[in-house]
Amino acid sequence: MTNSFVCAVDVGTGSARAGILDTGGTLLGRAEHPIVMNRPKAEHAEHDSQDIWSAVCIAVRAAREKAGVAAQDIVGISFDATCSLVVRGKDGGQLSVSVSGERRWDTIVWLDHRAIAEADECTESGHAVLDYIGGVMSPEMETPKLMWLKRNLPGTWNEAGYLFDLTDFLSWKATGSLARSQCTLTAKWTYLAHEETGWRHDFFQAVGLGDLFEHGNLPDKAS
Repeated sequence: MTNSFVCAVDVGTGSARAGILDTGGTLLGRAEHPIVMNRPKAEHAEHDSQDIWSAVCIAVRAAREKAGVAAQDIVGISFDATCSLVVRGKDGGQLSVSVSGERRWDTIVWLDHRAIAEADECTESGHAVLDYIGGVMSPEMETPKLMWLKRNLPGTWNEAGYLFDLTDFLSWKATGSLARSQCTLTAKWTYLAHEETGWRHDFFQAVGLGDLFEHGNLPDKAS
């Protein structure tokens, strides 16, 4: 049997799942661990990113044990997750995205619809970035969520030093790298991967997010 294996991690709405595969793609072991969700009011849904990371670690260890694979034989790990927005402070600590003010709730879940008005504003802007998302901004994308956060929780916005799509948060936790996936940025952040410039800063200016890069620690280019 080969001594090289990979670990695949998928974080959904209610749990973190992990699988250990050989390099030929055969699944050798899998495990799942639940994650918590906070629903403080209608249309609001929040996660605790530390809880998510803990669930990922538990699932990965359990999957590896089921597969009978040593940690040193894992040669790569991949992450995918929902389009949820993780907010961290300049020191990397958790910041609240909740009307409750609890710092543990630092992640706006993909299905959260608190930013419907902001999504409509993005659509009404008629900006060219909309051409690549069907002409309509969804409240489940990151830009409306960011707009809502800045308007409704200015304290959190001013303290923010890192703004992550959940997938990129997981890779940051695993490696310390601030690289962002071209997939996540293109699909949910209006990054235009086919253009040399990538970001359309005039769009963010138009929707009141001119200081996004100051608070988000976002790269000029996706990875």
